[in-house]
Parts: sequence; C-alpha cells; structure tokens
Amino acid sequence: MLVGLGVPRPTLRTRPTLLGNAMADYRRNFVPGGTYFFTVVAAGRRPILTTELGRACLHEAIDAVRTVFPFKLVATVLLPDHLHAVWTLPAGDDRYPLRWQRIKELFTRRYVSQGGQELPRSKSRRHKKERGVWQRRYWEHTVRDECELKKYVDYIHWNPRKHRLVQRVQDWPWSTFHRFVAQGEYDVDWGGTDPCPGFDTPEWNER
Repeated sequence: MLVGLGVPRPTLRTRPTLLGNAMADYRRNFVPGGTYFFTVVAAGRRPILTTELGRACLHEAIDAVRTVFPFKLVATVLLPDHLHAVWTLPAGDDRYPLRWQRIKELFTRRYVSQGGQELPRSKSRRHKKERGVWQRRYWEHTVRDECELKKYVDYIHWNPRKHRLVQRVQDWPWSTFHRFVAQGEYDVDWGGTDPCPGFDTPEWNER
C-alpha cells in the first residue's frame, strides 16, 4: 500500500465531453475528491517539455494553478513530448478539466513569450484561438482502489525506462521517483524489470 494515499470512492457520475467528431461519444468520469491518472501530450509530440524553457514554464504554470485550485500531486513524470501524472482533488471538487485548461494556457503564454516555437495552427485551432503547443485532448482514468493506484504510480516511475531514455529508473531526473524512495516506497534500485508488463493503455495517442 502506498503510504497515506487512500483513494476516495464516492458515487461516480459522468458528463458528456465533445472532443472532435471521433470523440463525440466520449464521457469522462468526475468523482469529487477523486484520484485521477492523466496523460498529456505536446502538439505533434514535439520534445519541448524537458527543455530548460519547457520545464520552467510547466513548473510555473502548475504552481500558479495549485495556488488557486489546489490538488495533491501524488506522482508525475515529465518526458520530452508528454507527461503522466496522478492527482487527488480536494473533497467535493471534481474540476480537473479546469485545472488542465489553466495549466496549458499559462504554460503556452510564457513559452511563446519566451521564444518557444509552436506548430502551424489549423483552421480549427485558429477559429478557437488555440495555439499549436499542446494536443487538444488528454487521457484520464479515475483511480478506483489502492491496487490501481500502485499500478499507475509504478507505471509513471518506470516510464523513462519504457521509452529507453535511461538504463536505470533512478537516472531520470524529472519524476517523483526519488521522493518515493525517500518515503520508503521504493528501493533506489527499483525498476530492474517492468512492473507493469503489457500495460500500455496510459500511452494514449502513442505514435
């Protein structure tokens, strides 16, 4: 069991979310005070997120949003072109789409103003006044119990090895792995083998 990471289990409800023609029937789960896993991807899967500018913009955006709309950042990993995260929202609060919208907006504003390049915008993006920095959609999964929580947290920390960015999990600097080591959840040499073999669902929109 992950220490101090109990998973709320209130009644589930859903809202329809229209995310383009191919996703017209997609419905997200909204659990007040719930725990969620996310995959969020840069537009065109460009490797911008682990650059010095990308890291600074993301850190600033998340800190700013958490000040106004708090959430617990349970675990996260930053890859060059995408990130994974597990959040727990405050009791009675299910507004994770608002938080991601604000994070993306703040990131984009600073990134572009500091010289970061964006992709050419489609007619649809121009019409909706969207910049070519993030993919419009993201993947979300409502974590239902401690077993699922452990699987997703392990997946997050194994991810740099999955993508062959490092030979040891401990060598990737942009994840919460070392915090978990300090808390006694992992040995520093954890991750010698894949903890979630065959589990690729979180790599939403993988190319």
